Amino acid sequence: MSSSDVAFIVNPAAGNGSTESVWPAIEAIARDLLGHFETYVTTGPGTAVSLTKKAISKRARLLICVGGDGTLNEVINGLMETEDTVRSDLILGVVPNGTGCDFIKTVQIPTDIKEAIDLIATAQYKTIDLGKLFYLDHQGRENCRYFHNIASFGLGGEVVKRVNRATKMFGPFFSFLWSTLVSIFLYGKKKIHLRVGDDFNSDCMIWNVAVANAQYHGGGMWVAPDAVVDDGLFDVTVIGDLGLFEVFLNLPKLYNGKIKEVDKVIALSGEKVEALADQKVLLDVDGEQLGTLPVTLDIQPGALNIISE
Repeated sequence: MSSSDVAFIVNPAAGNGSTESVWPAIEAIARDLLGHFETYVTTGPGTAVSLTKKAISKRARLLICVGGDGTLNEVINGLMETEDTVRSDLILGVVPNGTGCDFIKTVQIPTDIKEAIDLIATAQYKTIDLGKLFYLDHQGRENCRYFHNIASFGLGGEVVKRVNRATKMFGPFFSFLWSTLVSIFLYGKKKIHLRVGDDFNSDCMIWNVAVANAQYHGGGMWVAPDAVVDDGLFDVTVIGDLGLFEVFLNLPKLYNGKIKEVDKVIALSGEKVEALADQKVLLDVDGEQLGTLPVTLDIQPGALNIISE
């Protein structure tokens, strides 16, 4: 792959605005290791999708996302809107710098800028699955979105709404933890109907349901410790009808990988997940609050080529 085939998609607002200040350093290291490349700078939510498509139309074949999970989600959606014959030749690299960079913990992409670009320079990639979901946006319109990490509904959607409205100056862990604590008191459980594959089809009282391609979300919550990004299945963690005291008692297990040991937490897996509710239930899709139930989620096996260790 020649250096002329390389494009950086940069979100200067990522990481509470820190990406704008660190981009010159990233650019200098990348020029040294990768040679010439084109740079596309986002100007607001959603623009990474169109910029990715623009870069691909100009023959970029290695697309490098600079930002967090939200930016990465947009780049992936731009990539997935490309024709199949072109998409199979595309490779995605990541230089993580955002409020939420949970996905890299599963696929082992370095947090250090120099190490991340060193890895990209090797051009060694693996092929992973993506999720595809159909949902209602906030105007009540049916919509479709791909996700690389985790889509959840219930408390997770409320938490993300609060995180994205508040300052993120204290970093991802404390931003998500504080928003989680507040949301637990204000949000409450929801009654939904949930179907996972052919083995689970039931009404449930839930705090949250995480449909996971990867293992972590919410600034380090280890909600799906057994998820594998290339096994053709979602891991589904249902946090069920716990009392308020039980929620707080077991909160550490959401971070230490022992969430499945909690009573009233159900672990499932499947290629397809469907959920609906009579009341409003919010979505969290790779750290973005996009809409509400009803939702249908399908696994897309081997959909993405991504550079990782």
